[in-house]
Amino acid sequence: MPSPLVEPWLRGVAANPAAPSEVLLRLLDPAADAAWKILCEERELPADIVDALIAHPQREVRRGFARNRHVTPAQRGRLVNDPDALVRDALASGPRPRLGRVEALPEDVLETLLTAQDDIGHDQLFTADVIKQELAFSGQIPPSFHHRMPDHKNPELRAQAAGMWLWLTPGQRDALLADPDPAVRDAARVQSRILDPAAMEADLPEQDCHHRGLLLVNYAVSHAVVEACLAGGRDLWALAHNPHTPADAIARLARHPDPRVRERVASRADLDPSMLAELARDPDDAVRARAQVQPLQRTWAQRAVIDRIAGRTAADIGPLAEMLAEPDTSWYSACALSAHPLLRRVAATCPRLPEELVTRLADDPDLDVRHLLAYKHPLAPPRTVLDAFIATPRQRPYLLTLPGLPRTGLQHLLDHEDPDVRALAAADTTLAQPPIRLLTDPNARVRRVVAANPLLPPDLISTLLEDPETAEGAAANPNLPTERLHELLDLCGLTGAAAQ
Repeated sequence: MPSPLVEPWLRGVAANPAAPSEVLLRLLDPAADAAWKILCEERELPADIVDALIAHPQREVRRGFARNRHVTPAQRGRLVNDPDALVRDALASGPRPRLGRVEALPEDVLETLLTAQDDIGHDQLFTADVIKQELAFSGQIPPSFHHRMPDHKNPELRAQAAGMWLWLTPGQRDALLADPDPAVRDAARVQSRILDPAAMEADLPEQDCHHRGLLLVNYAVSHAVVEACLAGGRDLWALAHNPHTPADAIARLARHPDPRVRERVASRADLDPSMLAELARDPDDAVRARAQVQPLQRTWAQRAVIDRIAGRTAADIGPLAEMLAEPDTSWYSACALSAHPLLRRVAATCPRLPEELVTRLADDPDLDVRHLLAYKHPLAPPRTVLDAFIATPRQRPYLLTLPGLPRTGLQHLLDHEDPDVRALAAADTTLAQPPIRLLTDPNARVRRVVAANPLLPPDLISTLLEDPETAEGAAANPNLPTERLHELLDLCGLTGAAAQ
């Protein structure tokens, strides 16, 4: 049997949506490791295969399953106590590739990961703290869990809640400072320095660095720090952004020669009407636009959303995801009716936006509004999602995960100039005729997708199995009977069932 066919067959069988468990189990043999990434990470799996992957002796299998975005968080969460730190790290870092929002892990899994301790005497590259950091940036901790942490029964989680000091209420801060657990009180005292201008002044490094930027963007600043920055013309954008910068300094920054500084002032939620009106007449287009985009009253959470969409944000140096303070849905609804396209783009990012406003934004004259709606809203019309797929190549891996992306009725796209679009159309199982002519497409992925289309006649599928160029797609064709899949695995040298 020609060796060039072994790996394509293994990968194809692993991807075959019709392959029964008895076939998939054979792929857990070490001789089939070329199929493990597809099998463990890149497809939906029946319950018995999930059980087999979790119990598999090979770390690569369990680690791959920990990254699978096609299984439920509860299924992935069963690996929370895996003996291998690399597997636990993969679970904490979340599904791969990182595309859009991910589902939250179960609360008991989150608690286990967030309170884990290292084994004494074991030198680990992936320590418990490293794994916690991966989890923090994975998107798998929902805001609701963060909001409950200050009152959690577990003192370790209450201590970690102190790290969200800027988002806690005064009552929550006082409770943590008076917590019965000394470790919680100590953590709260450390974090309380965030809102102490004198403490921030003492902690502020003189040299430019990430820590200096974080303090000046987010923490309470003293008048001495402000005066030093103004005198040196240094870190003025950070001061203009910081919600805690004193009002007299903001008035001076509003008239600074640098339009970037004035634009930041124009975005603030604590401006008085006269200052906002002055900035709305600024000679710089960007300053005027930011002042005019949103009237008073504003909130800091609303500013964070607008910054995110406008691409002018300090989130990369903030202490925590700013969306812990998510604006009300009513604000997004009002943005959907705005005459300003930036606010309509903001509205399009809200997955809770009512259906009637989704319908309205789907026909918005602004292209970015329609594309953001396709990316963010589960009720975005299929035509809107398809248009976004065609127009925005960088977002295609994510769009391919959305149930709203049309998979049928794509005959008109078979001759599209973009091979990704042709591949999407070539997978359509409702085409009037099998897309046989695309078997000679210059793009290998298109040819592979055509070979996997169940519209192809059985004799052609058999022929394609013998060609290394199309063997993987043909082995993934759901029209292949179980017996034929077993035959392929026999030819690949898999003589028995997978090791358990």
